[in-house]
Amino acid sequence: MGARLRLHCEGCGPLVSNHSTETLDRPTGAGRQVHELARTDALLTLHAAARDADATHLEFVLTTQRIMRLLLEDALGRLQHTDSTPTTPIGAPFPGRRRVQQETFAVSVPRAGDALEAELRAIVPDARLGKILIQRDPDRKVPVFHWSKLPDGLAGSEVLLLDPMMATAGTVKMAVSVLAAAGVRPADIILVNFLTCPEALERLFDEYPEIRVVTSFIDEGLTEQAFMRPGIGDFGDRYYGTYR
Repeated sequence: MGARLRLHCEGCGPLVSNHSTETLDRPTGAGRQVHELARTDALLTLHAAARDADATHLEFVLTTQRIMRLLLEDALGRLQHTDSTPTTPIGAPFPGRRRVQQETFAVSVPRAGDALEAELRAIVPDARLGKILIQRDPDRKVPVFHWSKLPDGLAGSEVLLLDPMMATAGTVKMAVSVLAAAGVRPADIILVNFLTCPEALERLFDEYPEIRVVTSFIDEGLTEQAFMRPGIGDFGDRYYGTYR
């Protein structure tokens, strides 16, 4: 896999290891948490298929959908839970768990974030959904906020923020600021992310150390052109078939 950049924090070891075989699930300083899916053969096979430059549109969609389901189930499991003991059909108690917050709130960043939204709707059909449109200014190379449409009752709730690609964290930080202005605490936000890199995580946590991140893969780092390496290409273009 080659040498990987490592994300460090004061008083703790490297956040990203060279050979992660278990879900990365530990704080990285004052409340900083990133959770990377376990690098099983199954996940690496899916990533290899999706990252292949010769993958067809259908192959890309099918493989990324499977990874996104894994991501979303993991993220849902990280929302607050409490004990629940239902009675089974044979009259026996089952020591289970249930969500504390009954409603599922999720906010996507179009266009790529809509792919995660579609998979969430398949898992939680009654999820309360919102959108924050942020686009990159081609001249200034900075994210620009355009509009947001957020569901009622979002303030004070746990929220899934859906954005598959985080290379520099500019878009994600802007989206978090919009949610914060709507009354959502950064500590109650879980970023559901397909692919990121150490540089982006550093920048995000520097501004919002309380946020939680669930990602399927932390890439090696950024190229001089600010592309993630080894990368996957433009997620939105490849998912929606609009690449050239």
